Amino acid sequence: MNNALKALSEAGVSVWLDDISRERLRTGNLAELMSTHHVVGVTSNPTIFDKALAEGDAYDQQVHELGVRGVSVDEAVRLLTAYDIRWAADTLRPVYDATDRVDGRVSLEVDPRLARETERTVAEAKALWWLVDRPNLMIKIPATAEGLPAITRVLGMGISVNVTLIFSLERYRQVMDAYLEGMELARTNGHDLSRIQSVASFFVSRVDSEVDKRLKAIGTDEARALVGRAAVANARLAYQAYEEVFASKEWQALAAQGASPQRPLWASTGVKDPAFEDTRYVTELVARNTVNTMPQATLDATADHGEITGNTVLGTYQRARSDFAALENAGVNLTEVFALLEEEGVTKFTDSWESLLKGLSAKLDALA
Repeated sequence: MNNALKALSEAGVSVWLDDISRERLRTGNLAELMSTHHVVGVTSNPTIFDKALAEGDAYDQQVHELGVRGVSVDEAVRLLTAYDIRWAADTLRPVYDATDRVDGRVSLEVDPRLARETERTVAEAKALWWLVDRPNLMIKIPATAEGLPAITRVLGMGISVNVTLIFSLERYRQVMDAYLEGMELARTNGHDLSRIQSVASFFVSRVDSEVDKRLKAIGTDEARALVGRAAVANARLAYQAYEEVFASKEWQALAAQGASPQRPLWASTGVKDPAFEDTRYVTELVARNTVNTMPQATLDATADHGEITGNTVLGTYQRARSDFAALENAGVNLTEVFALLEEEGVTKFTDSWESLLKGLSAKLDALA
């Protein structure tokens, strides 16, 4: 193992693991990764839970007990996932304390079927916050049009939020506006702003996957030369937007009340195209006060052969804008791409949730 993850941490990037399972927790693997791989946070999503429940027997005893009690499948999912998240939060609690509540965070997503329903999202976020009952929890809320007001209201209740499924710069700015409004609301409601944290999960690899598919279909030399450049350019311009918003007078007033900036989180950092370096969405997005949440394979690849050369975001904004202009000129409609990716993101998580419910229902029947 080289020192890439240590160097990444020292460069101001918090290393989070994009995975959770009962097996990982009961074997002590998460605690081990905290020690050996500089992991200081965990993110989860419906796809991760669906995979975890389908593999092995780690959940069988609890599923059996829930089945005997006659718990509904929806309630069983909440109880099983909350158990894992609570355990992970306790494991990461020393990091939470040592970093003055910045890291040591664990994220749990609201039911993705609610992505287009503001009121139900708010109610679900409150229920999950109460159920897990750990101060280092973050509730994941998708950055849909309906999710934005929910983000503001949930933050206003003093609940930390991980905003997920952000693809476009336009939506990201709306997310930051929702955060500022939420922190103002939290202040009005008498909450201690220093206890509220938020990250904005900006998805990376999925952008390249969709854009590159279109570039290859266009097929010109100009288009082929742009393969693999959309996602990094998009994320770098997002960081520029972050710098602008959190240097504003509006933000400074909240910071004076103890608020922390909403950090950009690079999500979907597993490389999907085998032609690309497998650490590219880590090494190309090194910037202070960011989070990179990595699947196990990306974490291992970075630990093994990642090369951290300092900040790779500052000073790149002009080139990123040029890449965006070139993509549009080549015939890629980025507005259309980002709208499609958001819709697909909601659909994929909803499908995973339905698969989770179906698999759990079968286990409840079999084990009860």
